[in-house]
Amino acid sequence: MNKIFEVPLYRYERSADQDASVPVRHPVVVIGAGPIGLAAAIDLAQSDIPVVILDDNDKVSFGSRAICFAKRPLEILDRLGCGHEMVEKGVEWDVGKVFFDDREVYRFDLLPEDGHEFPAFINLQQYYFEEYLVNRVRELQGQGAPIEIRGKNRVEAIGSHDDHVRLEIETPEGPYTMEADWLIACDGAGSPTRRMLGLDFVGRVFEDNFLIADVIMEANFPSERWFWFDPPFNKGQSALLHKQPDDVWRIDFQLGWDIDKDEELKPENIDRRLKAMLGEDVQYELEWSSIYTFQCRRMEKFRHGRVLFAGDAAHQVSPFGARGANSGLQDTDNLIWKLKLVMEGKAPEALLETYDSERIHGADENILNSTRSTDFITPKSEMSRILRDAVLDLSEHYDFARPLVNSGRLSVPCTYDGSPLNSADALEGGPSRTRPGSPCPDVPLGDDYLLPQLANRFTLLTIDADAPDEFEEDGIKVERLALSVTDDKTLALKQRYLGTADSAVYLIRPDQHVAARRDIWNETLFRAALRRATAKE
Repeated sequence: MNKIFEVPLYRYERSADQDASVPVRHPVVVIGAGPIGLAAAIDLAQSDIPVVILDDNDKVSFGSRAICFAKRPLEILDRLGCGHEMVEKGVEWDVGKVFFDDREVYRFDLLPEDGHEFPAFINLQQYYFEEYLVNRVRELQGQGAPIEIRGKNRVEAIGSHDDHVRLEIETPEGPYTMEADWLIACDGAGSPTRRMLGLDFVGRVFEDNFLIADVIMEANFPSERWFWFDPPFNKGQSALLHKQPDDVWRIDFQLGWDIDKDEELKPENIDRRLKAMLGEDVQYELEWSSIYTFQCRRMEKFRHGRVLFAGDAAHQVSPFGARGANSGLQDTDNLIWKLKLVMEGKAPEALLETYDSERIHGADENILNSTRSTDFITPKSEMSRILRDAVLDLSEHYDFARPLVNSGRLSVPCTYDGSPLNSADALEGGPSRTRPGSPCPDVPLGDDYLLPQLANRFTLLTIDADAPDEFEEDGIKVERLALSVTDDKTLALKQRYLGTADSAVYLIRPDQHVAARRDIWNETLFRAALRRATAKE
């Protein structure tokens, strides 16, 4: 068993707040030291916003839990300082295979094009992810960044006020009270914060259960995602196989609805399922097991005054498609730059309302895709099952049927179509993938890539177009990044940003989403686009 579970990463230490005569107020408090809370806090600290992280634990999460991390979240993590570390440890993959009974009927490639710094996906246990993020917190602390993490600090009560949030906290040395100008709740699907504020989810709970078994074994399976419909070892159900680092393999077995969870989790019953799949002679060690129920739910609003919800605390989706942690990282990526501008007085609080609208759009997109996956994986009628099985049979031989196969549509970056922050698209012939609201795709630039140069600020990206080196509007500075297709040996810049246009000017947000694009620089219109992108128009 991996010893990482036993090592405190952020031991309890008495804070000065516990000895203060009146509650100390902090600019931002984050509840939850899981991946989403840590990412939010790191982003704040890198923006020089003081932040305190509270968690009732002091160790990494037990079990591998979230394991699949997509390219866009890896790009976000690179900006936070630990993307490459994750890739070096993780298992890279881009090929998935779908089996029906014992036949391979379909395979797919998630990143068929070149010119990206990060792979389509990596598999990495959540405990490593959390460890790398905590290490990044320590690195930032060593550089004098305003970030603090407090283990064994359990929030017992929350009072929400017009200009602050009050928290009552329990520690091994007794209770204390603190305040926050802003509170970000990243305390998971069972969010105590949500419960204390009397809030709940809306959505669906599906009548199905899956057993997760993380096993340590030496095996010859390739680094691919394998999904079975109606396999011989789990008839009438489905199964999934993923490779993780350290010879750990994630195996999911569909169980059905009417089950005895305690019985299914008994080691002898897990052993029976594993041997039916892998053979009687398989030698393995069970690292972690759990049973989860398909759920596709979210809060009606992610912002409640001075309290903002992110990650599983705000929304839940079924695990197939790797949309949980990947979506949560896009939550914080969307939120932190907006909160920073509001706190600095450079944007109105209306900007935070767009966190609500944009990320609810993202959650609804994930819920829709996860619901469709669940309905395909677990047909609700005999006729639905006959239709699904026919699609699987046809997909073995006919291209037209393959897009209909849905073993979990995998996480893709969200495009904020219809966002009030977008300006009208004014680049005739521009690629659809970089329309306003879209996340910027990466492009190789000699020995570097585009996305790291966009940094954490508003950027004016010009491609074979003239523009000033910088401009400022209401205290927000925009710096220019000038590129030319004449230097583009791979054609990726032209294909992804120009299309059939001869030149382009993009206004890009701090979260690397496109706010506006035109064929040439127009000062009046780009100033207006910046005001719109910061909710001032």
